[in-house]
Formats: sequence, structure tokens, C-alpha cells
Amino acid sequence: MTRPELVIFDCDGVLVDSETVSNRVLAENLTRHGLPMTLERCMELFVGGTMRGVGEQARGMGADLPADWVDEIYAETYAALRAGVDVIAGIPELLDHLDAARIPYAVGSNGSEAKMQITLGQNGLLDRFNGAIFSAHTLKTAKPDPDLYLAAAAHFSVAPDRAVVLEDSATGATAAARAGMRCLGYAPHGDGAALKAKGAEIIDSMYSVPALIGLQEAAE
Repeated sequence: MTRPELVIFDCDGVLVDSETVSNRVLAENLTRHGLPMTLERCMELFVGGTMRGVGEQARGMGADLPADWVDEIYAETYAALRAGVDVIAGIPELLDHLDAARIPYAVGSNGSEAKMQITLGQNGLLDRFNGAIFSAHTLKTAKPDPDLYLAAAAHFSVAPDRAVVLEDSATGATAAARAGMRCLGYAPHGDGAALKAKGAEIIDSMYSVPALIGLQEAAE
């Protein structure tokens, strides 16, 4: 397998295990605003979306959300994330492999930079990305549009077909496909059918990535 010239990571659920925390807060918030929601249903409906889009969808489902709801949910989410999130198993080792191979890497996320400062800043990951963080909030474009990923490739002067994306949502996999990039779909639970339907190659462990991108045999 030919090595990529750039690896782009989604943030939530790929670098850090923040999806469960964020969606628990979201489920409780929407329930409080008149739309009963379980954590599981919340993740099924909203993972990969922007918070503004989540609000619009929730209102369409009957939630009575205030005009400043986006600010409200961010404040509640950030408070929960500051309590601590775990790094996805295998990510530090994968970054070590990329460093050793001198392959650059970046983050491309629909989340805000403020959120990533919290989730990546508490565990040493923020410094490792050395400013190569591309946020939908900053660039004013969001997945499933490909522009986040194309911006990352342009930053490193890498052709899109020489980049690999790691994603955990169908929305992100769609963005990768539209950008013309290979996508590894991280699905540690379940069969990853939604990711596969968007063209992603399914993985259930970050330890398998080095072998898949031509760096080494898969780690045990």
C-alpha cells in the first residue's frame, strides 16, 4: 500500500472519546426542552452534524429551543468536557508512527476551535497537531461539504488523492468521498454500515491503521 502524504483526523470520536459525553449532555438538554431523547437515539440522529443543524432538526421534531440555544448547549457541553475525556486507544501510537515516517497530519472537524482546545488540550494532543486544526466554525464550511478536508490538503500542498481521512460518521465519510480522499471509517462498535455506505473502509481499532497505510505490520 502506497503511503499517504497527509493524514487528516476527525476530532470527536476519532482522536478523543468525546461523542458519548457530548451526546449525553445533548440528550438531557433536548429532553428538558420538550423532546425526550436517549443517548443512543441522540447519537444515531446527530453525530457528525453541526450544532446549528442539530438545533434546526430538533426544532423540526418538536423541541422548544430558545433563540440562544446554540450558546446554551455549547456552555453545557464544554463544562462536561472539561471534566475529562479519554484519548481513543491507539491514537498516540499512530501519531508516533506518522512522526517517524515524517507524514504530516491535521484535524478537520465540524466542532469549534474552542471545543478542540478543551478536548485536545487536556491530554497533549493539541501540541502534536501544531496548529494544523481546521474547524468548520473558522472556515465557515462544514461536512458533508469537502472544503474542510480540501483546505487541510492545500495547507500541506498535498493532492487530495494522496491524503487519508479517519472518520467515525457518515457525514464525515461523505466529505472525504467528495474531496476525493481515501477514508478509514472507525467503527469500534457495530458493523459500520453507515460509514461503509459512504465509501469508507471499516476499521475497529486505531492499532490497525499503520499497516493499512503502508507504515508497518498491524500492531498487536
